[in-house]
Amino acid sequence: MTESIPAVISLPELFRRNLAQFADQPAIHFAGKTTLFAEFDRLSSGAAGALAARGIARGDRVGLYAPNSDAFAEAYFGIIKAGAVVVPLNLLLNPKEVAFMLNDAGARALIYHEAFAPAVSALRGSVPGLEFAACIGANNPLGDPTFDAFTQHASPITHHSLNPATDLVAIIYTSGTTGRPKGAMLTHRNLFYNTLSVQQALQLSPGQEIIITVLPMFHAFAATVCMLTPLLYGNAIVPLPRFDPVQVADTIAATRATIFCGVPSMFVSLLRLPEAYVPKLASLRFAASGGAALPVQVLEEFERKFGKAIYEGDGPTECSPVTCVNPIGGRRKPGTVGRPLPFVEMKIMDDAGGELPHGQIGELCVRGPNVMLGYWKLPDETRAAFFGEWFRTGDLGTEDDDGYFAIVDRKKDMIIVNGMNVYPRIIEEVLYRHPAVREAAVVGEPDELHGEIPVAFVALKENTAATGAALRAWCREHLGRHEIPRKVFFRPDLPKNAAGKILKRELRIAGEIERGVDLRPAG
Repeated sequence: MTESIPAVISLPELFRRNLAQFADQPAIHFAGKTTLFAEFDRLSSGAAGALAARGIARGDRVGLYAPNSDAFAEAYFGIIKAGAVVVPLNLLLNPKEVAFMLNDAGARALIYHEAFAPAVSALRGSVPGLEFAACIGANNPLGDPTFDAFTQHASPITHHSLNPATDLVAIIYTSGTTGRPKGAMLTHRNLFYNTLSVQQALQLSPGQEIIITVLPMFHAFAATVCMLTPLLYGNAIVPLPRFDPVQVADTIAATRATIFCGVPSMFVSLLRLPEAYVPKLASLRFAASGGAALPVQVLEEFERKFGKAIYEGDGPTECSPVTCVNPIGGRRKPGTVGRPLPFVEMKIMDDAGGELPHGQIGELCVRGPNVMLGYWKLPDETRAAFFGEWFRTGDLGTEDDDGYFAIVDRKKDMIIVNGMNVYPRIIEEVLYRHPAVREAAVVGEPDELHGEIPVAFVALKENTAATGAALRAWCREHLGRHEIPRKVFFRPDLPKNAAGKILKRELRIAGEIERGVDLRPAG
């Protein structure tokens, strides 16, 4: 790395240093209301003071269980201004899963939205360490103090002297698809560097950007790129509680937003908008995609329709999360996730931790100050996730001679057919190029003769038709024999998580049920 190393400070101190410059500028546009930076500072400091008055101290964990809103950002900043640690909670989880995370993190307090009062009521008895809660919203059936009242705390807050290298900003739990969820510990140093990297890589002009924040703010991508980075460096955010393509287009037009960040399924949905909506995206400088591989066909169709470039990037939660992006305004390579951000190093390694030559497929590994401190209370899992200082992302990819990285697939998603490696993403790219295909996902299915076979799940575009035989014939024109899906299942839509990422684990379960294997628990 050739970048000069800045002096690292905590996120609250970084916010305070930049506040005077932007105090009278908009910080958040939400539900028809604009909050200026000075007011955002007052409200988040009020939340910090209220938490401190209830005994929340440096290093204590506080759960945050709410959809995207101005209050989410106020609560997030309030928690870290109190010197405490945010535990953002996935809104799609059931109460038992939420209770596990709160217990595992040892959360002493919870800030939740009124819409989740039934879930909070169900989990409360199983989280004995939870001492108090505050409710966002006027409808408060559980009798907890409202967040609005909470933030009116008048006492001045204490500016904690935090150690950026060891004090945590957040514990963000991974999805737990391969076992129990693991809490990635992200420090002030991690997020100081990653927000600075994002600020530089996306070429954000302080005080000039308006960022649509429809990705869930409990997720690492939205938290860093769409909330922390803009608010720490003087730009405005527009939180939307849910993704609706019409609402997104209308909001971009109404706010004159400059940047839209999404996952591939969101760009697929925006492509379905009528032509009359195309001008509504005119104010955008560009769009950014992450969270999953963006099919090249989707990128090309979006850019033809809307005239806006999509810059694809990548990064796992454990890396705060952004590691790379195609250069803004520079040379883009569709099908790649670009080059490493400032202060980030990336390599392709073999199973023993040796670096592989350019062009060879191996595991994408990351080193830098953005890489997590470790997994919360899981030292063995933490050690297994590293080759020395290099974090193992679990992604299989390549690096080309220009330093651009491409992700072939998740290591765990690779299919082995007759001893040969088959990468689902390669098959999916071919399926997306078929004129009838709107979404596609490929998973492996056990097979006695071949070991595994590829199976495709497809959602078709409106007013189109295709058969499994037709799609297999299409693949036969572009793929090797071992890569052709042996089965094709059609669905109206493919299952997705809260961030809009296609859930292959649910498709695998669906495939098991199709062939008479149902391992789901009773009920």
